[in-house]
Amino acid sequence: MTKGETSTPTREQNIALQCPKLNESNYTTWAIMMETILKAYGLWETLEATEKVDERKIHTTKAMILTTLPEDILMQVAQYETAKEVWESIKVRYIGEDRVQKARLQTLRSELETLKMKNNETVSDFARKLGSIRGKFKSLGSTLKDKTLVRKLLNSVPKKFLPIVASTSNIPRLIKCHLKKHGNNNNLLKNPSKVPR
Repeated sequence: MTKGETSTPTREQNIALQCPKLNESNYTTWAIMMETILKAYGLWETLEATEKVDERKIHTTKAMILTTLPEDILMQVAQYETAKEVWESIKVRYIGEDRVQKARLQTLRSELETLKMKNNETVSDFARKLGSIRGKFKSLGSTLKDKTLVRKLLNSVPKKFLPIVASTSNIPRLIKCHLKKHGNNNNLLKNPSKVPR
């Protein structure tokens, strides 16, 4: 390869994926990254499988997890035989037992309820906050539906965005009115240019 050329990875080449270091404040990010990396290497099954998994994969997964841990946590989880036991132990340490997890989910729900977009905040910044909350829900084993997030976004915007929200809110109603007036004509759906304006 000459100077200035870049190499594009092929299927035969290994791409090194860097595992993040776990610390007291990044468990959610760490867990998401580790899940993604383990899936990329075909090792995630060792943490979810109920059947017998290849022992080499178990040890490789365990080694990948252990290399990301601070020394104090490493010493606590080193006793476990399988990667799944190590993973669950870390999860319990950071997420907590079931009732603690439920309390955290309730706190997140409250945080989502009270979250409002500031006047000087961009829609992108507010959407990032919503995405962060969604990630926290996922790390606690729960999901936050797109519908809920969109509703929160539309209900939380400052007054200057209300005309936009109003126009997007009316679209389903306008479609229903149009369909009632002109019948349920599938041709309109296939060819939107025929929709009267």
